[in-house]
Parts: sequence; C-alpha cells; structure tokens
Amino acid sequence: MLKATDALPSSQSINGRQANCTTPRLRKSWDDATPSERAAYIDAALCLTTKPSRLGHASTTLHDDFAWVHNQLDREIHGVAAFLPWHRLFVHVYETALKTECGYTGTAMYWDWVKDSGAPASASVWDPDTGFGGDGVSPDGSPFTWCVQDGPFAGLQLAYWNGDFHPHCLQRSFQPAHPEAGLQEMIGYAYDEEIIAGVFTHTEYVEFRPRLEGTPHGAVHAGIAGGLGDMGPLTSPNDPIFFLHHTMVDQLWWKWQQEDPSRVFDYEGAGATLDDTMRLLGLGEDRTVRDFMDAGNDELCYTY
Repeated sequence: MLKATDALPSSQSINGRQANCTTPRLRKSWDDATPSERAAYIDAALCLTTKPSRLGHASTTLHDDFAWVHNQLDREIHGVAAFLPWHRLFVHVYETALKTECGYTGTAMYWDWVKDSGAPASASVWDPDTGFGGDGVSPDGSPFTWCVQDGPFAGLQLAYWNGDFHPHCLQRSFQPAHPEAGLQEMIGYAYDEEIIAGVFTHTEYVEFRPRLEGTPHGAVHAGIAGGLGDMGPLTSPNDPIFFLHHTMVDQLWWKWQQEDPSRVFDYEGAGATLDDTMRLLGLGEDRTVRDFMDAGNDELCYTY
C-alpha cells in the first residue's frame, strides 16, 4: 500500500497521484510537540490577530478574515462533498499565513480529541501556560459574557459573530458532564475510539464524509462552544483551537485515504467533481478540489 512517506521517482504516478513529495513535513499532535514548538505556534497565532485584514475590511484583522470567509461560504463548505478538501485548503492557507506573515517555521498541529475523549476538558491544549487557555467564565450566564479568562488568548477581541459585525471577547462554554447518565464533559462520548471505528467502516467517500462531518466533527465544535461559545457559530475560526480541531479532522481523512490508495481521489456528492472550484473570497487563491485531495502532492507534501 502506498504511504505518504514512500519515495517514488518524480515522473511516476500511482492512481493519479503526484509522486514528487519525497520528504513530507510531519504534522504533530499537540501532545507530541516540544515546548518550543508549542510556544512558536502560539506566538504565530497571536501574531495573526495583530495583522490587518487581507480582505480590506476596516478595523479588523487577518485572524478575523478567516472567520468571515468561513461564515460567508457556509453552504459551499458544510454538508457537501467539498467539506473535507475545502477545510484542508483552509488549514493550508492558515498555516501559510502563520509562516509568511509571522515567521512561523513549523507545521500545522492537531488536537487528538479521540485520545482525550474520556476527559476532554483536561486535555493539554487547554493549559493556560503551554496551550490555548481554558473555558470561558460568565458572571451571569448571559450571551457574550463567556470570556476566556486565562492563557494567551484571554482578552482577545473578535469582530464577527455569524453574519454580523459584533465585536466581542473570545467565548467558550464547555458542555458540562452528565454523570447520572455516565456521559463525559464536552460530549466526549461522541468522538471516542468506538465512534471513529464506526466512521472507518465506510469505505466510500460518499458515506465516509458525512459520518465524519456530523459525529465526531460536529460534536467537538458543540462540546467546546456549549450554547454560547465561538466554536458554535459559523464564525468558529474565531477560536484559534478551530485549526487544531480541523487538522485532526484532516488527519482522520488522511488515515482513511492511506488505507487504500484508490481512496485518495475518491470524491462523490450531488453534482460534485474533482474539477470544482473551491472559493476563498480573496483570503487566498481559489483552487480546485483535485488540488487538495492528496496531502502527499508537491504543494502540500505533509504526513501525520
């Protein structure tokens, strides 16, 4: 079976794949990253919140642009075949911005929420010193008062909430546990190993994609956001943890693709083709689905 780390002659192609990527970059889980790698990532993510809008929006930042674009494209990127390749492109554009705008030299990282599903609120990604800070705290439970209190993003001001310009602090409201029902906090039971194993029983993209997108992907968003956090609305890239979450989604898709090389370009949905254009509304260059099906191609050239 072909793996992303297999070295092949530059002229060779297997199942339509480009085969020039001989030294892929490793995307690590947050737990496997060194302290210096974590610090560099956090510093670059903070840096993006200080850069002016690439879209020319007044008084907003490049970080805000990601939330705005994600919201605007909702029906083109959710509940459709393009969900996985578009978000692979989106993470790639974010990773590139970390590098070109803020001097980051590492790669995108992921939060392994499958491993942490038994106690997700205790995961290392929420550490206030070496991670993204923890839950929001509200004085009275009302909307837009669940501000993150600790960590590097405490006090971060964001521009958008769904389709509205609505300046507010970074919000989180972790879903509580329900011990009487044996259910973990943050809906951890919806993205544990058993759930993932069930997703992987589907061998065709048309079945695999919706299972991955619904549960577990959607459950992680809801578990972090509660009913009032930034990971809930369509402007979920407001929360920098969004990109570690979606890199994990990408890692699961990548693993599924690696199980059978014929899956790398397995793509199906209502009227969907590999030559469809994936838009970015000026945040980056519009690309085709085909360009982002293979993480081992020349441009992406990464592995997990």
